[in-house]
Amino acid sequence: MSSKLPARFYYDIISPFAYLYIKQRRRLEEKLEITPVPILLGGLFRATENKGPGEVAAKRPHTYQFCVWQAEKLGIPFRFPEHHPFMTVAPQRLLVQEKADWVMVEKAFDYVWLEGKDPNLSWPDFCAYLGLSRDTPKPDDAAVKSQLIANTEQAKADGAFGVPALIVNQRCFWGVDTMDWVLDYLSRPGMFDEAPYARAGNLPNGLAP
Repeated sequence: MSSKLPARFYYDIISPFAYLYIKQRRRLEEKLEITPVPILLGGLFRATENKGPGEVAAKRPHTYQFCVWQAEKLGIPFRFPEHHPFMTVAPQRLLVQEKADWVMVEKAFDYVWLEGKDPNLSWPDFCAYLGLSRDTPKPDDAAVKSQLIANTEQAKADGAFGVPALIVNQRCFWGVDTMDWVLDYLSRPGMFDEAPYARAGNLPNGLAP
């Protein structure tokens, strides 16, 4: 029986930050048993009244260039796909359908962020890259569609508002830059009960009506 704590990792291959996260996930695997869970980021954004940086004109070049810099600093190979953002409904459904393990999940991210490809433009190649038959159709099964929706709804219920999002002990840690925070939390599990954290988590909103 594993002594590691269970954790859920919500992801969508649209996210360059999720790609950079999974390339470093081994930093956490000594203490966590992490299960990758595909969601639809656009659906999560709608459910949380949020927008991705790729949808905000002023944020877009800044964010994209920051990704290039961050990958360079981390020594992680990185290449933007033909265009971004793009639709990920079919790829995410495929990952649900195949019950994708970490090997397949990483291959899916590599296709986008290492090879620089949009799976929608080269579906047979994408499937082959994942180790599937080139004639694998885009999933249209009702159960698969429902599962992706359910995953996305569960992500919201778990407190996620974007990806990458790691859920540990019902705590949501969002963003590639929270890995050190996760490690500190695991070594100090009472962190969120400490006065400064409790106060910050319940701070009144001065702009609320």
